[in-house]
Amino acid sequence: MTSAAVTPSSVTVRVPAKVNLELLVGPPREDGYHPLATVYQAVTLFDEVTVRTAAEWSISVVGPQSVGVPADDTNLAARAARRLAAANGVVQPVHLRVRKEIPVAGGMAGGSADAAAALVACDQLWGLSLSRPALEKIAADVGSDVPFLLSGGTAMGSGRGEVLAPVLAKGTYHWVFALSEKGLSTPAVYAECDRLRSGRPVHQPSPSPEMMTALRSGNARALGEALSNDLQAAAISLMPEIGDVLDAGLEFGAVGGVVSGSGPTVAFLAEDHESALDLAVSLTASGAVQDVRRATGPAHGAHVVPTSRPVSWPT
Repeated sequence: MTSAAVTPSSVTVRVPAKVNLELLVGPPREDGYHPLATVYQAVTLFDEVTVRTAAEWSISVVGPQSVGVPADDTNLAARAARRLAAANGVVQPVHLRVRKEIPVAGGMAGGSADAAAALVACDQLWGLSLSRPALEKIAADVGSDVPFLLSGGTAMGSGRGEVLAPVLAKGTYHWVFALSEKGLSTPAVYAECDRLRSGRPVHQPSPSPEMMTALRSGNARALGEALSNDLQAAAISLMPEIGDVLDAGLEFGAVGGVVSGSGPTVAFLAEDHESALDLAVSLTASGAVQDVRRATGPAHGAHVVPTSRPVSWPT
């Protein structure tokens, strides 16, 4: 005898942050976007999004990185959930509860991560069982980084970053992220990049052979030498202290360092677990940075987790 499927009362999805191992930026297109060639890696800094059926659409944001995150329809997680509903004829509203651990406005795609988590959570809550390509299509409409965070791991991104291709990568990498109390506007960083490159030829980007070789080798030092970001000079131009942080991390033994995305977070690659511990301690003890996070990569993308603790819902 087969039992009927039971609709869950709530679904919780955990989703990782990302770092761009390589971010190559082409000339601006007519629509204002820039063609990109990037290599993403998901890392073990996570947000959680829990959704439940509700009488009306709503969202709450909690956690240590919740300050400044909108709790309204401008939140990417809310936009993703509504877009998924509209595309599939769902009329049941949900409440989304976002628990923030990923740094905000730090170039680690925390908002895009929450959008990816909302898609996976609502897909399960509503019993849609969409294919991964179908979810990725909606994800790409929400934001350029969202499709990658559905799958995680390590992948190449092209177009605006939303067109993905798998990358053959070996090994586990140990990261130390130097956080800033200030944020950087992504549009401002791209505009500054264009200004700095004005008058120089800017070619269509393509992944570098050095990056592909380093990832295939699984060697942290090789990967550290291959890290690159065309937005780094612009981020430093807008926030010069980022350059000081980069210098400090390399002096304290990092095998590589790069601004993550549009910044201002700086991602340092360490040779192993112990080296990452030492680097994190040195950065904070020296006063070079106030806050660091350690993580490893690659990490799995957005995935459903058991709700093992009570969830405090707004009343």
